Amino acid sequence: MKTSKAEQSLYVKALPLHALSDIDQIKSEIRLGNVLIVRITPLAKKSVEETKHAINELCNFIKNEGGDIARLGEERIVITPPSIKIWRSKQEASEQHRLKEQSIAIQ
Repeated sequence: MKTSKAEQSLYVKALPLHALSDIDQIKSEIRLGNVLIVRITPLAKKSVEETKHAINELCNFIKNEGGDIARLGEERIVITPPSIKIWRSKQEASEQHRLKEQSIAIQ
């Protein structure tokens, strides 16, 4: 017997980002409704350019899905599905907006 999406358990998962190929798994988890804490350090140690590419791709994906994404310290980002929004103080919201504008300018 299949469970409906409403009956499906949702999780908070911690995942590392080792390579650009990990992005597909991250997208899949978000589509399932899970909240992700993604450690970007493994990829950042290999390539800053690939890390920027990965973050830009995830930001665009989350924007299209209606979810939310935010930096969580120096090594992690948190990504939520559309049903969950990330609370930000006014200062954090201003910083997030500035980072998104820089991300758009890089492309």
